[in-house]
Amino acid sequence: QIPLFIRNKPSAANCITAQAVYTVPMFTIEHDFDATVITLVDEGQIPLQEDVIVNNFAECITVEQYDPRTDRLQKITLSITQMRDLAAAISLPEGAYSRVHHQK
Repeated sequence: QIPLFIRNKPSAANCITAQAVYTVPMFTIEHDFDATVITLVDEGQIPLQEDVIVNNFAECITVEQYDPRTDRLQKITLSITQMRDLAAAISLPEGAYSRVHHQK
């Protein structure tokens, strides 16, 4: 099991040091009243991307990321079905797929 470290996002001044020390992917999970909020922190290669915030509501999922070029928060909304398809697609090879429902 990979250990998780809670820490502040590195500043531009200490990115090189922080990148060498912290090699484990960083994310947080918080349970709010109406949603589960997952924050993904980019700890890959420089330049680092802004944090991605995934809000998991009962009826939909929103994905948000601040865009420093436009100084705006960008947001997309996925249905639960779209999110399931996205999760499945990440590990599938190239091709066209359709969800099949089996009756019991």
